[in-house]
Amino acid sequence: MTTFLAFLTSGLVVGCIYALTATGLVVTYMTSGIFNFAHGAIGMIAAFVYWQVAIGWGWPTPIALFVTLFIVAPLMGAVIERLLIRPIRGASVDLAIVITLALLLLLIGVASVIWKGTAVRIVPPFFAGHQVQIGSLSVTYHQVVVVVVAIIVAVSLKLLFSRTRIGIAMRGVVDDPDLAAMAGASPARVQQLSWALGASLAGLAGILLAPLVNLDILTLTLLVINGYAAALVGRLRSLPLTAAGAIALGLMINAAKIYGPDAGRIWQPLADVIRDNQAVIPMAFLFVMLVTLPSARLRSGSLIGPPSPQPAALTSALIWGGVLIAFVAIAAPHLSSSNIVTGSKALIFALTLLSLVLLTGYGGQVSLCQLTFVGLGSYAMGAWGGGSLLGVVAAILLAAAAGAAVALPTLRLRGLYLALATFAFASALDLVFFNQVFGTGGSFAVERLQLPGIPTESGQAYITLLAVVFVLCSLLVLAVRRGRYGRQLAALNDSPAACATLGVNINVTKLAVFAVSAGMAGFAGALFGGLRGQVGPNDFVALASLTLLLVLRVGGINTVSGALFGGAVMASFPMLQEHVPSNWPLAYLLTGIAAVSIGRDPNGLGGRIAELAERLRANRSGPPADRLRASQRGDDLELEEVRLVGVAG
Repeated sequence: MTTFLAFLTSGLVVGCIYALTATGLVVTYMTSGIFNFAHGAIGMIAAFVYWQVAIGWGWPTPIALFVTLFIVAPLMGAVIERLLIRPIRGASVDLAIVITLALLLLLIGVASVIWKGTAVRIVPPFFAGHQVQIGSLSVTYHQVVVVVVAIIVAVSLKLLFSRTRIGIAMRGVVDDPDLAAMAGASPARVQQLSWALGASLAGLAGILLAPLVNLDILTLTLLVINGYAAALVGRLRSLPLTAAGAIALGLMINAAKIYGPDAGRIWQPLADVIRDNQAVIPMAFLFVMLVTLPSARLRSGSLIGPPSPQPAALTSALIWGGVLIAFVAIAAPHLSSSNIVTGSKALIFALTLLSLVLLTGYGGQVSLCQLTFVGLGSYAMGAWGGGSLLGVVAAILLAAAAGAAVALPTLRLRGLYLALATFAFASALDLVFFNQVFGTGGSFAVERLQLPGIPTESGQAYITLLAVVFVLCSLLVLAVRRGRYGRQLAALNDSPAACATLGVNINVTKLAVFAVSAGMAGFAGALFGGLRGQVGPNDFVALASLTLLLVLRVGGINTVSGALFGGAVMASFPMLQEHVPSNWPLAYLLTGIAAVSIGRDPNGLGGRIAELAERLRANRSGPPADRLRASQRGDDLELEEVRLVGVAG
């Protein structure tokens, strides 16, 4: 009985913390329609601010709480809404995802700069040393505080949204801002207030969670992210269902912690899995919620934005591909070994980003797990390849099968929900596969690809091979984009409902592009493992997949040049890191800043380059009337027909 009460108490406490963070997330989504991926990072920043004020500076606890929850956190939320969220109001869901993901990485980077990770920081629980005795069960005052605060917040929010004018305005402004404005409310101010309130709730959850775990930047951020699963139970709308989902999640985690070892009486491997992978329960819960709860109807049309750049013609692609191969082959003998490794990484990352160009740039399917497929490719090459072409085939097939496995249960999902599902998959694979197979902090040997009659042992030969592989894959991707299937992907990106109306099998199209994209990433993983000689779990963490997507967004999400630019940027981070303090995570800082500032341009730098090239070609092609007639090709008319049907739908 004591064990059951302990399980119930600790589960209730964890569930209440998840309820607080999920409630803040729902509040911001209800009023702005934007899912804040940086919600966990905001809670992490608030927890560190509280530690700095209360422990670092020695201020009294009530004052530290007031400063953190009523000044710093709401001010941070208001500034984020004004500078980042308000300018993208009415924009596509994909753009909002990019902005909030960039903010997530930026806040992690800022926290790493201010609070060095080498120091040990401990946030004491409230009323430390005091506890309540219930029979044989001891309940700490901190646990009581968590439950009481959660109840107070729940009641207060209920009264706010049902009994106050500002609360009713918060509920109405997301559905029809113009109507709310006619009723006397200021949509901008209401949304800013909701973001301030959401940031305070995230901060409250972070402060209450900090005494239960180490005050670590990534740990605290990811634990607060666990509240996303609870928010999905309420479909980002219902606060009572959100709270119920949070309590259920907390009880599930503690049930696995307390009763999991008892599974050894039935089957010991099951007990081992439960014992070693309790942290994966929130992500599994999130994935299940996404694929089982009712989904929204197909989007009938997308917002009209800048047109995607036209794919390069075959002749132009062959010329520039030959230039790249020739440049690499000529420069390789004159590079140092370290520079050859950096250049090889750039080409491998570019190949990985090229898979995202196909999936996200052309097909509009957001993936936050692309580096996971790279890791699976490295594993297949090391486990079954032995440096042979068979290993490459195994890497491609394993990654493609994983991509299809992710896509199959998420065929109904798009935009935000697909991004959450792929991030949950990546986080789960980090825990249950990479950490288990490679070992935490361990390594896994991978042999370099050996081709009959083609030397690949030297760095110069390998980087030339990588350049050839990237060019060939680029030609393949461009050929897909110019073909019928590429037009289907573009139409799917614009309007799934229109595609269905015209007879396109949406499920088959999405499944195929996920599998092909994942297979290409697996190919990159086989080449990456061969370059490194050994890989570890830290090479494929889920947060790095966010960096990949954002770097590609900056470079150009739908261009080959954007993939090449992104690969060069990703490979240069370690080299730049050597020239700055170790607590400055440049990959997070620079990517976050660039994506926040440039992310509002859907086509990125690569799109600007393609636009400039189009203008130069147009100036050489003759009068405007001739250019107009030349541009009216059959494939453009077919794609335009799909777009018009989507808007009309």
